Amino acid sequence: MKWDGTSLELIDQRKLPHVEEYVKCQTSGCVADAIKKMIVRGAPAIGASAAFGYVLGAIENRKDLNVETMEKVKDKLANTRPTAVNLFWALERMHKRFLSAISENSDDNAIINVLNEEAERIANEDIQVNKQMGNLGQELLPEDATVITHCNAGALATVDYGTAVGVIHAALDHGKTIHAYVDETRPYLQGARLTAWELMKLGVDTTLICDNMAGWVMKTRKVDAIIVGADRIAANGDTANKIGTYSLASLAKKHGVKVYVAAPLSTIDTKIKSGSEIPIEERSHEEVTHVQGVKIAPDGVKVYNPAFDVTDAEMIDAIITEKGILRYPYTESIKKLFE
Repeated sequence: MKWDGTSLELIDQRKLPHVEEYVKCQTSGCVADAIKKMIVRGAPAIGASAAFGYVLGAIENRKDLNVETMEKVKDKLANTRPTAVNLFWALERMHKRFLSAISENSDDNAIINVLNEEAERIANEDIQVNKQMGNLGQELLPEDATVITHCNAGALATVDYGTAVGVIHAALDHGKTIHAYVDETRPYLQGARLTAWELMKLGVDTTLICDNMAGWVMKTRKVDAIIVGADRIAANGDTANKIGTYSLASLAKKHGVKVYVAAPLSTIDTKIKSGSEIPIEERSHEEVTHVQGVKIAPDGVKVYNPAFDVTDAEMIDAIITEKGILRYPYTESIKKLFE
C-alpha cells in the first residue's frame, strides 16, 4: 500500500499474480469497498487500510468534522468484514485519537494531521511487529525445514514483511533452508495466487499443492511444521483463520506435525472467551461455483461458503507474537500479555 496523506493506493490482490495493478482511493467509501471486495485482504493489511480510510473520512468531512460524522465513517469501514479483529482494533484506536484531538483542538487541519500521524504510526508499527515475530518464530524451525502454508500471510496480507511468511523470511535471513508446500486455499486461491508468488520472490523452494493433498504430503514427506496467520484469536487461544486451517491442524495431530500461528497482539481479542463467539463471515456463493470467472458447478446447486474456521487452542503448538512465543494452555499467557 502507498499513502501520500490524501490518497491510498492498494495493489489489487484479485488480479495477482498475472497483473500488478493499483486501485487509488481518495474517499473512505472507496477504502470500505476495497476491503469488502478483497482488493485488500489479510487482517493486518485490512486494519492499516481502515486507519487510512478513517483519515480520508476526516478529510472528506473537514467542513463538518464532529463526533457524529466520524462515528459514521468508523461504522462504514467497520461494516465491511466481520471476522478480522484488526479492522475493529485499528478503527477504535483511530476514533479514540480523534476524540482526544477534537477535545484539545478546534482547528480541522490540526486534527486531520493528528489522525494522519496515528494512521502512519499504525502502519509503521505493523512492519516492526512482523519483523519481531519473524525473528522469534524462526527459532522454532530447524536449519533445514519443510513447512506447509495455508492462505496468504505474507507482505500482501500486512503493511509489509508478513506474519506466517515473515517467519519464513526471517529463517532465510538467518541462513536456514526452507522448503514450502503451499496449499492453493480454495475457494479464493490466496495460496496459489499470492503465497506461492511471494515465496518464489523470496527464493524459497516452493511446491504448490491442492488443499486436499496436505494430509498425504504429511504422511509421505517429512513436514516439520504448518505455519499460518490468524484473523482473530480468542482469550483462550482458539484461532480463526482461513477456512481449511482446522482441517490442516487435525491432520497435523495425526501425523505429528507442529502447528504454529503467527499473529500480532492486535489479532488477539480478549473480549471473546472462546472461538465459539467469533463471528464467521460467509461470502458469495459464486466464489465456490466459479473459478476465476469460469463456472464449474451445475445451475441451482446449494452452496455453503464460510470464509473462516476456528482451530481449537489445544491443537496449536505455539502462538508467535511480537512479545514472545506462547504455549498451550494460552489463557494465562495471553492474559499476562495485556496486563
